[in-house]
Amino acid sequence: MYSNPPPPPRQDGPPMYPQVGSYAQPPPFMTGIPVGSTDQFYPPPDTAGLPGLYQKPIKWSTGLCACTDDCGNCCTTCWCPCITFGQVAEIVDNGSSSCGASGALYALVMVLTGCQCVYSCFYRTKMRRQYGLEESPCNDCLIHCCCEQCALCQEYRELKGRGFDMNIGWHANMERRAGTVAAPPPVQGSMTR
Repeated sequence: MYSNPPPPPRQDGPPMYPQVGSYAQPPPFMTGIPVGSTDQFYPPPDTAGLPGLYQKPIKWSTGLCACTDDCGNCCTTCWCPCITFGQVAEIVDNGSSSCGASGALYALVMVLTGCQCVYSCFYRTKMRRQYGLEESPCNDCLIHCCCEQCALCQEYRELKGRGFDMNIGWHANMERRAGTVAAPPPVQGSMTR
């Protein structure tokens, strides 16, 4: 029927499928620093607060077994660890969870499963990452499984040593650090004629 084969399709732009060995190169790494011939000096970007940069972990301010450094907290944690856990969790969560809610959840997990250490070890890990603390003397979950009360006391003392008043919670600590105190709302007078 056709004496000649049909002509190849016309291509105005780059081929739809690249030929073997002609793959496009990825774009250059984006640094935010202009590339080109300029005589201007651009200082290196500030990388102090960027995640992913390795900083050597620092030691805890007190030891794991230094529970008697704060006897009041030691006794509270020994008989009712949910209180200490709630206080620590509120600070570590930056106030997004309350002391009461975190402590109640801890107590519920403790009563129902007896595995509250699995729940509390996540807060130790979160706290270590926030403050750049070393994971010592061993893994966070192992510390909480073997020495739950000692671990909670150490976390409490660490936060207290960093200037937090553990009895007033996150929001009151932030107000205190900012130098402001929440004023009570104004009281309206009674109706008069």
